[in-house]
This record gives sequence, structure tokens and C-alpha cells, in this order.
Amino acid sequence: MKKFLKYMAIAIAAAVALSSCTEQQKRKVLLPNISGKAGEVIVVIDKGNWEGQVGTVLRDSLAQETPYLPQREPLFGLVNVPQNAFTNMFQIHRNIIVVNINNTVTEPGIVIRKDVWAAPQTVIYINAADSESAVKIIQENSALMCVTIEQAERDRIIGNIKKYEELKLAPVVTEMIGGSPHFPSGYKLKKRTSDFIWIEYAIQDVTQGILAYKYPVVEGEQMMSLESIIENSNEMLKNNVPGMFENTYMTTSTAARPGIEYKRYKGLDFAEVRGFWEVYNDYMGGPFVSHAFYSKDGKDIIVLQGFVYAPKYDKRQYLRQVESIIYSFEWAKNDKEE
Repeated sequence: MKKFLKYMAIAIAAAVALSSCTEQQKRKVLLPNISGKAGEVIVVIDKGNWEGQVGTVLRDSLAQETPYLPQREPLFGLVNVPQNAFTNMFQIHRNIIVVNINNTVTEPGIVIRKDVWAAPQTVIYINAADSESAVKIIQENSALMCVTIEQAERDRIIGNIKKYEELKLAPVVTEMIGGSPHFPSGYKLKKRTSDFIWIEYAIQDVTQGILAYKYPVVEGEQMMSLESIIENSNEMLKNNVPGMFENTYMTTSTAARPGIEYKRYKGLDFAEVRGFWEVYNDYMGGPFVSHAFYSKDGKDIIVLQGFVYAPKYDKRQYLRQVESIIYSFEWAKNDKEE
């Protein structure tokens, strides 16, 4: 009897969870689609605080200069909307920050919610009793807010990629490294060898490229150090990405030292490197981002590198797009895992 009651309790809990999940999915389907430009954030705050210290710290955080771009571009584009003007037209925006400064606030801090008025939407509430407290809350949660909005932007791009995917490309990459990112429609295979693949999307004056390559792990070497990743990357680029003229090839620019961060995303540990690429003996160049990680058997280092060439345009969104592609990487599933 006890076992029966235990199983019944589990079944009821599962049914409640499933019902809750189903209700959330139904609600999401009923919500309107989001509006707004990619990388844009609506900030709902009164004019006085927007022009004062609260607005200043918000801009310092969310509109800070995007790292590793050749020209100055803000991390996000901020649009101020006063609270009395925050109507239905603005409520369906993709990213919203609502600043609530009121002496009746009893639980100061930030609250992050998804799909409040539209989908897929991210809304961040900042609750504070006064402006001084609001400034402190924003400063303490600056990184969290940036990461939350950045991830929301990335998720939207990946969602669109999967809707309109170039399905022929993933099997090619999977054959070489055991998994693959998802590639949007329009991307084409440009080069393929036993250890290097070059896939790109090119239109007039804009090229977005994804490079996938691997090289063997050398025992005793710090394979995940910045120096090792750049050295091996430069060798692969020199051998596989020629320039337009003789004795020209892609390489890592030495004008600015690349940056490295060690991350974990959806179970994958990797080194994320950001910097600039250039063509040796030529004047072409632009930003890149790469993920380096161990193969499943630990014998190779796998690198996924996204780069942008768009000399006439701002590059933040182009780079965010190729970055999202490499973030969409998934190991191929075998029968046992399924």
C-alpha cells in the first residue's frame, strides 16, 4: 500500500508538472511575436532618473563598447520609454528593462521573466526604494543583466537558424569532428579536407565564415592556453585560408592581443577566444570568435571559429550571428545515447 501511494504521489507530481509545462507552452503560442531591432533594449524609466545617475550606470553597463570590434559599437542599443508612455506598442519588444523606483518597494533587487507580453521575450525588472539603491542594484547585477540579454539574443538567432537550416552541412562537419553547429540557409561549403572545413555566407561587401578544424593533442603541452590555441590556429589558417594574392593568407592579428575566457555551455567546456584576424601581406581583416575544446576521445583539439569581413558596415550583429552558430554546436547522438 505504501509503494502504491508513493507511485501515485510521483504520478500526480508528474501530471502537475506536465500540465504546468503545457499551460506555459499554450500561453507562449497565444502571445504575439516580439518586435524591435536585434540587440535593442527598451528601458522603461522616468525622464529624471534616465538623465540622472540611474540612467548613467545603465548606459555604462548595457551600452558599453563591444570588445574586439574595429570601430566603436555599443553592446546593446538602448531606447528610453517613460513609464506613462509604455503602451502595447512597446510591451511586445524583444528586450525590456522596467525600472521601478518607489518608496513602497519592500523587496529590492532584480527579477528576470520570460515571455511576459510577447514571445520570445526577456523582461528584467529593477525594483528599488530610491535612486541611490537602484544605482547599487544595477552595479551589482550588471554582468547578470548583460549575460541574460546576450543569451536571449543568441537563443533567438539559433531558433531562427533551426527553422531555416541548411541541412546538408551538419553531416559534413559531423563526419570530421563528431558533431556540428546548425547552419542557416544560404551558407555553403567552400573547402573540405581531412582536418579542416570552411563554410561561409557571402553577399556583396559582407562575408561571414565558419571554420571547423582539429589538431592532435600533444602530451605535456598546455593545449588550452591562449598561446597554444593561437599558434595552432595560425598554422591551420596559413595552410587552408589563402588570400587573393600570392603569399597572402589569413592569420591572427598582432595589433591587439586576443582575449580568452573559459566557459561551460550546455555541458560543453571550451575556451572562447576573441580577437582580430588579418590577411598577411594584404589589408583585409575583421573580428573573430572561436571555441576550442577536446574531442570526445580526448585525442584532438577541435576549434570552431567564426569570422566577419564587412569593411563598409558595423559588425556587432554580423559577429553575434556567427557566434550564435558556433554556440549551437551539438555532439552527434549514437544509438546508445538515444
